[in-house]
Parts: sequence; structure tokens; C-alpha cells
Amino acid sequence: MEKLALFVAGLVLLLLGGEWLVRGSSRLALALRIPRIVVGLSLVAFGTSAPELAVSVLSSYRGQADIAVGNVVGSNIVNVLLILGMSAVVAPLAVGRRLIRIEVPLMIATAFLFYAIGYDRSISRGDGLILLAIFFTYILWMARTARQDPAIEQEIAVANNGITGGVWGYVWLVCLVVGGLAALVVGSNWLIDGAVALARALGVSELVIGLTIVAAGTSLPELATSVIGSVRREREIAVGNVIGSNIFNILSVLGFSAIASPRGLEVAPAVIRFDAPVMMAVSLACFPILFNDFQIKRWEGSLFVAYYIFYVVYLILHASQHDALDEYTFVMRWFVLPFLALTLVTVLILAWRKQVQLTRRAAQKGR
Repeated sequence: MEKLALFVAGLVLLLLGGEWLVRGSSRLALALRIPRIVVGLSLVAFGTSAPELAVSVLSSYRGQADIAVGNVVGSNIVNVLLILGMSAVVAPLAVGRRLIRIEVPLMIATAFLFYAIGYDRSISRGDGLILLAIFFTYILWMARTARQDPAIEQEIAVANNGITGGVWGYVWLVCLVVGGLAALVVGSNWLIDGAVALARALGVSELVIGLTIVAAGTSLPELATSVIGSVRREREIAVGNVIGSNIFNILSVLGFSAIASPRGLEVAPAVIRFDAPVMMAVSLACFPILFNDFQIKRWEGSLFVAYYIFYVVYLILHASQHDALDEYTFVMRWFVLPFLALTLVTVLILAWRKQVQLTRRAAQKGR
């Protein structure tokens, strides 16, 4: 009970730390004339992914690679299936064409990149440097294109006007950043200690705890951001938050975690055999669904949530070696997964045919 309380307290500190950090850093960045889009793709993504970053880096440094890797892979699965799914159930999610052209393919590519570099059961410090180099190249490219936006100057002026209290206003923002970082460090320590104790008490591996409880807990900021964005009908924020967080998790969180570990990150065989392919599959599943009318419908969101439940139930049955595991695996392999594949192919074909028809109509009107 004591360790469970420690786990919950650590999670609360992580969430508060991420909120303080993103609030203070985003306002300071705009005051320093950094464009909003860069803030959104870096600092806000960092803020919502700060719990994943803190937990994975610290657990990697302490030699608990299963929690570090499981947290990242599990969080990416949670983000797509549970968070996007629940947000779409609240209200159909609109998607910008730019997200389909750039961010979604990048998310899919990073999922496959993780599988490629982790296939030898290890993510070395060199691999971590490669991941970080890709991440910072992407951020710099976004910064360069963003500065061509004429609305940037107006955004910066509004941000500066919103900082009240003169020097003390800036001091308060710095205190938020420092306090957020401190809460993340302390909270991640408590959460990792509680997670390890829970794994031992339940008789399951640290990998399973990382893939489920830790991943779901550290994904709460993304859940809150996306669901609130959906309720407020800021639906592109709901989708962009999840896609950006998944990119951030692979490139930045894993990159820093690999560097923090003295020997790099060991990747459990179960991750390469099952969890990483699941992450790649759900990333790929986003493309046909988002491409279809550029939105996620309620029934598609419900399908995502249902598949997340299937995934968690499998992890629990496998961890406990339950008698129903063989029957459950048979049903998943020969009925559930083929149904998902057929649904995605059908959605993609329908979306493609609709786009062809729209193109033909536009060409006929042009004549």
C-alpha cells in the first residue's frame, strides 16, 4: 500500500511538473521571439511528454531499461488507440492536410526506425545521438519555415503584452520552469520506485508495468490535452498533440535515454517480437483512417479503444500465463487482427475513390 501511494504521488508530481514547465517555458519562448509553431512542436510536445522523458531517462540511468523502453512503446500505443480513440468518441476529429503530408508519415517512419535500431536488442549511445540529430533537424526545419509566417510578429507582441508585472512577471515564469523541472525529477523517482515495487508485488515483469501502468500514467497530459481539445472543438490540436508526442517519444525520449545509460538501452526480445510491431501497426492504421475525409469518425475512435482493450488483456494474460491465453491468442490472430486489416484496407480504398471522384469533378468544372 505504501508503494502504491508512492507511485500515485510520483504521478501527480509528474503531471504538475509538466504543466508548470510547459506554461512557463512557452510564454518565455514567445517573449524571446521564438515562433508559436516551434513552441508547439518542441516545448508543448516536451511539456506533454515530460513525464515520459523524466521516467525513461531516469530509469535508463538506473539500469531499468525495461521500464524506459516499455514506457515509450506503451505510451505511443496508448496515444493512438486510447487517446485518439476517446477523443474521437467525444467528437469526430478533423485533421489538417499538412498533418497527413508531413507529421503522420514522420510518426510512421520513427516507429519503423525504432524497430530497425532495436532489432539487435540494444539501442546504443550512437543510436541515441542519431535519434536526437533527426529530432533537432526537424525542429530547426520547422523554425525556418515558421519564420516566414507574417502572423508571427503579432503572436509575439500578444505574448509579450500578456506578461504582467514587468521583471517580476519574468521571474515568476522562470520559477514555474524551475519548479516544473524539480517536480519532474522527484516525481519520476517516486513513480519508478513505486512501479518496480508493484511489479514485484504482482509477480509480473517491469516491462509489462512499463507498457501498461507507467505508459498510461505518463500519457495523462496527452489524454487531457486531446480530450479537452475535442470538447472545445479545437480538434486539430487533439490530433496534432498525439502525433507530435509520438514523434517526440521516439526521437527525443529514447535518444536522451540511450545517452543517459552507461551501456545504452537493452531492448527485451518481447518488445521486438510483439510490442514494437503493435506500435508500428497502430501508427500505420492512422494513415487510412485520417486520410478518409481527413477526420476520425466516432465509430473509428470506438474501434481504436476496443483494440487497446484487446492489447492490454493480452498483456495481462501473457504475464500471468493464464489458461485462456492460447484461446485468446487464436481469436486475436485469426479473427480480430484480420478484421482490423480488412477494415483499414476498405477505408483506404473508399477514401482513395472519393479523392479520385473529387479530382475528376474539379477537372470537369475547370473545362
